[in-house]
Amino acid sequence: MEQNGQTSNVEKVPGILGGMGPEATVDLMKRIIALTPALDDVDHLRCIVDNNPKVPSRMKAIIDGDGEDPGPCMADMGKRLEAWGADFLVIPCNTAHHYYYNVAEAVNIPVVHLIDLVVETVVSQNPGIRQAGVLASTAVLMTKLYETRFAARGVEVVYPDEPVQEKLLGVIRRVKAGETGDVVRKDFADICAHLAGKGAEVGILGCTELGIIGENLPICSVDAADVLAREIVAVAREGKAPHTESSAS
Repeated sequence: MEQNGQTSNVEKVPGILGGMGPEATVDLMKRIIALTPALDDVDHLRCIVDNNPKVPSRMKAIIDGDGEDPGPCMADMGKRLEAWGADFLVIPCNTAHHYYYNVAEAVNIPVVHLIDLVVETVVSQNPGIRQAGVLASTAVLMTKLYETRFAARGVEVVYPDEPVQEKLLGVIRRVKAGETGDVVRKDFADICAHLAGKGAEVGILGCTELGIIGENLPICSVDAADVLAREIVAVAREGKAPHTESSAS
């Protein structure tokens, strides 16, 4: 990094709006640690994490339509993380980006937009891609978080058929409940094979729970959790500008 023409080694401190869900937040922290070159404790990043599983359910608010609005709670988390010393914020939950502006408008520091970042990653890594598959909560489908952004880049989004999407939602809920063994992994692999059969050239693991069971899949995949972890390390250690909604191409 450079400040006033001079090199600066000051790292940025990420603030993480966690708890959506808690397992996905811990998984993100493990990824950050694994991606950070370190010989001792001091070489790792300082992260400020609000691992708050009490955020109102995004699924109840969006899918059921009768849940409490998570936006105000997320905005409060963002303000607290900023006050505690975070230089930029991340939200390790795809669905929660429906409430991105609640957070971005409540703080004076950048908020990484994970959906934009994943779309940019997929397009840049797969020139000429025509169909991208999205594996995510039904709430992500309903809010068209990926669909709108891919459409702007001329890419069609492919979703699982409705019965398979219901099975996927069940897989996500099972991971949230702590199930990560062979049975749920086999069920998820079958869903991925279904999506590949529909013509998806890439499958996006668009729920951070899915990255926990996302190995050895029968489709070329981009893991949103991995993309976010790499962005955090790049911003904090290498001086990269955070990929916010306003900075998205």
